[in-house]
Amino acid sequence: MQRRLAQCVPALVSLTVATIGCRPAALELPASEPVTLTVSRPIVREVTEYRVFTGTTAAVESVDIQSRVTGYLDKLPFAEGSRVKAGQLLAEIDPRPYQAKLDAAQGEVALNEAQLNLAQKENDRAKAIRAENAGAISQQELDTREAKVEEALAAVQSSKANLEQYQLDLAFTKVRSPIDGRVSRYYLTVGNLVTQNQTLITTVVSQAPIYIYFDVDEPTMLQVMRSMYAGEMPPARSGELPVMAGLQDDQAFPLEGTIDFANNVVDSSTGTIIVRGQFANPANDAGVRMLIPGMFARVKLPIGQPRKLPLVAEKAVMNDQGQTFLYLVGQDDKVEYRRVELGRMTGDGLWVVKKGLAPDDRVVVSGIQFAKPGANATVQEAPMPTAATAKSPNGPTSGGQQGATNAQSTSDSSPAKTP
Repeated sequence: MQRRLAQCVPALVSLTVATIGCRPAALELPASEPVTLTVSRPIVREVTEYRVFTGTTAAVESVDIQSRVTGYLDKLPFAEGSRVKAGQLLAEIDPRPYQAKLDAAQGEVALNEAQLNLAQKENDRAKAIRAENAGAISQQELDTREAKVEEALAAVQSSKANLEQYQLDLAFTKVRSPIDGRVSRYYLTVGNLVTQNQTLITTVVSQAPIYIYFDVDEPTMLQVMRSMYAGEMPPARSGELPVMAGLQDDQAFPLEGTIDFANNVVDSSTGTIIVRGQFANPANDAGVRMLIPGMFARVKLPIGQPRKLPLVAEKAVMNDQGQTFLYLVGQDDKVEYRRVELGRMTGDGLWVVKKGLAPDDRVVVSGIQFAKPGANATVQEAPMPTAATAKSPNGPTSGGQQGATNAQSTSDSSPAKTP
């Protein structure tokens, strides 16, 4: 057996050497054929970076209508849901008990004034007698009469204060709107007992202008503050910082307003800060206004100043394992791989490229499936294609959100297309 193995080993070694030494040269790859690609140069536009948030409308003025006196409701002379003016009568409490108290107070004032008049005359008479005959009236008697005058004067002042209070109570039986606005429904009907400063009769809210409150995430807040600190944006309190908004059925942001308030603290539990925009909310010829307190709205907040950036077609943008890139064709007609940082998508379906692309670069827009880095290309140039129909300005539906859960970043989203 050992003799047979000794004879076979040299044969195996010779066969292995022969096999390695005779590897055919045909295994080397031939030079690749040029691929035909359509390229376009980026469209350069002035672009403003912004973020989109979810907000809620709120009235500038809102009043709970309550009575300042207790009594039974007599009248509700307003139409539910109608527009009212400041000073307009909204409710009337039964005035008879307060009228009776007022009449009694007026009588008490008259009585106290008569007693004051009598005390004053008696005091004057006593002073005159003492002036003629010092021993006719004692000093104690004179002091007593003087005190009665002061006592009667105090009683008059007290009764007049009560009279004023009863006059106010009688006036408070007529409940009036303190502001211009739109009134709500009847929260109770005629005949019900109204308790002073407790029973809600109705509410009135102002209509124009109107606020929209929204929460801004801390990274966006810092970006805005740095722009303000550098003088690139006006301060929020100046009322000059623009903001746009749209309702749930709006594709764009047709409402224009200004930021007039930002809270003085950041909510540490959510990492957000409350910001408020003010909008005009005009009425049409029929008096109808689009914004009502409590509505949801989408708020578009510009970040920084406008700048010129390149834009590319959506179909040119590729994504591989979270890395966004483009295929370019260089001056030597070779395909290049280029990572880019995207901003938002415009209304005509173009992606804003924040970093990684120059205005004179040639971007592959057709034949992308044949593009391989380093491959030779036969180039056909064409204008950068745009979408036939406008798309949502909020970026791709697969883009990630930044910061708070109700804030959608329009500059950090990336498409979910793979090569």
